[in-house]
Amino acid sequence: MKQKTIFFLIVFFFHIKMNAQCAMCRAVLESGDDQSAAAGINDGIMFLMAVPYILVAVIGFFVYRTFNNSKKSKKTT
Repeated sequence: MKQKTIFFLIVFFFHIKMNAQCAMCRAVLESGDDQSAAAGINDGIMFLMAVPYILVAVIGFFVYRTFNNSKKSKKTT
């Protein structure tokens, strides 16, 4: 189980760069000569997409740990 978790984290953080732009933004940015702006917009979209998932995962972990600790303390008493 621990190996699967580590593998998932590695794949999640080192994934192949994906194109996350909408069709309108992509068309406007690709029509220009400066492709670094398109790469910057794409990176910004990926960052904005990842933050809510990370926050939900952290909150879920703390909730799980809290309930798991409360169950263990009830069993020992």
